Amino acid sequence: MADSETTDSRRDPYLPRDVDLEHPSVARVYDYYLGGTSNWAIDREFGAKALAAFPFVRPAAKANRQFLHRVVRYLAKSGIRQFVDLGSGIPTMGPTHVVADRVNPESAVVYVDNEPVAVAHSQVLLERDGDPARHAAINGDLRDPEGLWERIAETGVIDFSEPVALLMIAVLHVQQLDADGVDQTPDILARYRTLLTPGSYLAISHGSSDGVPGQRALDMANFARMYEQSSTPVRWRPRAEIDLLFGDLEMVPPGTTWTPLWHPEESTADSPVIDFDSPEDSVVWAGVARKN
Repeated sequence: MADSETTDSRRDPYLPRDVDLEHPSVARVYDYYLGGTSNWAIDREFGAKALAAFPFVRPAAKANRQFLHRVVRYLAKSGIRQFVDLGSGIPTMGPTHVVADRVNPESAVVYVDNEPVAVAHSQVLLERDGDPARHAAINGDLRDPEGLWERIAETGVIDFSEPVALLMIAVLHVQQLDADGVDQTPDILARYRTLLTPGSYLAISHGSSDGVPGQRALDMANFARMYEQSSTPVRWRPRAEIDLLFGDLEMVPPGTTWTPLWHPEESTADSPVIDFDSPEDSVVWAGVARKN
């Protein structure tokens, strides 16, 4: 037992934490925003207060989810068969594997999250309608790219010698802190870009108050403070700083943009209609890039 635990700790220095029902969870609250039911009273209390104060949050969350759907459809149509959904949260409002399978029934998806409830619900969903040869959900922390890459490969679902789509959707505005409390996000992304096989894609969506109307920017600052007070440090990066997370990868046209503007033609007839006065009201900056 001790030897096994030592090996696991050496391989994955950010072992998944136990379920915390004393504080709201980012993944579970996001599920609440999307209208899901995989959340607890503490999450619903936080989410209800957030929506009462900042009603723009729910349509922004749904628009972000639709961005994920369009990205998966676009890349699956472009020949990408493998998807790693990193910081996947709880599979609400159209999980990645369902969207991918509708384009390519041979697609492969691994969900990764460090929230135990999110992973458990993903596993239940996959047991019900997934294929264990093509779908998996694991606990993992994105701050350890090399160790996480190894654990994903061990599922047997993803072959990293072939191109993959690495999806980092609405996860990076949660600061990735090291032991000293310093945000390591740019360095972490550089390591992921190195790990990607040529022909792979990186998709990012990230909250930003840069360029949004003045009152909305103020609301976003107050919204971030709510998360900080609940023990989750959140940072809305400027758009140019988000762009840098793609490094020297080749951007897929139209480049980075507000979520509603990224390939709207990939919406389907049953996609919810979300009306924004202007695209920046979605408050999420996003894009997809290819490693050549």
